[in-house]
Amino acid sequence: MAIPLPIHGRGTSDNPRNRFERLEVTADLEHVEHDDEYLDQLAHPQTQYYVDATKTIIATNDSPDVGFTHSINPYRGCSHGCIYCYARPTHEFLGFSAGLDFETKVMVKTNAAELLRRELSSPRYQPVTLSISGVTDCYQPAERSFQITRQCLQVLAEFRNPAGIITKNHLVTRDIDLLADLASHNAAVVMVSITTLDKDLTRVMEPRTSVPLKRLEAIRKLTAAGIPTGVMVAPVVPGLTDHEMPMILKAAYEAGARFAGYVPLRLPYAVAGLFENWLTDHFPDRKDKVLNRVRSLRGGKLNDANFNSRMRGEGQWAEQLKAMFTLARKSAGMTGDFPNLSTNAFRVVDRQQMSLW
Repeated sequence: MAIPLPIHGRGTSDNPRNRFERLEVTADLEHVEHDDEYLDQLAHPQTQYYVDATKTIIATNDSPDVGFTHSINPYRGCSHGCIYCYARPTHEFLGFSAGLDFETKVMVKTNAAELLRRELSSPRYQPVTLSISGVTDCYQPAERSFQITRQCLQVLAEFRNPAGIITKNHLVTRDIDLLADLASHNAAVVMVSITTLDKDLTRVMEPRTSVPLKRLEAIRKLTAAGIPTGVMVAPVVPGLTDHEMPMILKAAYEAGARFAGYVPLRLPYAVAGLFENWLTDHFPDRKDKVLNRVRSLRGGKLNDANFNSRMRGEGQWAEQLKAMFTLARKSAGMTGDFPNLSTNAFRVVDRQQMSLW
């Protein structure tokens, strides 16, 4: 017996098997089909938070197509619930599922700011731009309560260490004071991710993110505060959201964004099956069209892990997306380049020094 969990508020009701685990737990629902209270609990899973006892906070990577080498991720897992999220499979390293577990079991790095201060104070640390949200969104709903991202920004502002943020959440505007402080030293940039301008599509594809109008408002507020702000059209879902790219870029430019990027949809590991099921539930008439176009971008598969092509795709559709982006950006008037942040203002500051100012 399958329980049709409501999609509203969650990206998926599926919990596919963890690819690293030999055992799989399957609920025996036949014996509870008349237990309305229990079934209601299954249908409305609550988000659970766990302390992540990490020992370091700055992660490094040498991927040539990522755009940054050092990053901070205050949370693992994300209750935004974006069905397409490429980060979902990272939850399998924790013993969880890439499906509903990713949205409802969130690891919180409660000591992130303390670790960051220690690492920035180290004589071995070489100042570098730190990307916040390299994996999961640092302004997901958990941040409203835990404020881990704000605590990290406070440390970065003290040290004047440059930071770049990408988010789908209007909550980023809460920290305009710290971001503006960093921006005054050419040490801050924010990318607001907008996948669609359709609030109804947002509700089922990215259920706990800010609606498109709130994201545009975030761009407007950040820009007004002097913080360099751009828009990331990502992911572009061929056959579903690709036609919106010109409208998204135009709306973002009018809100104040002066630079932009895009990434076509990619579906690594368990995300492919989750996304297929989501299409079946919400867009059965477009399912084959969407998946076939994804395959045309990815060499006949639903995912391509090649560093040289995964961020842009290959083939006819990839070239069309590139041409559309280039033309739409120019038409919108968005001619600016991604800003080069500076580490020139970096300083080592301890708490005792701060108390004297």
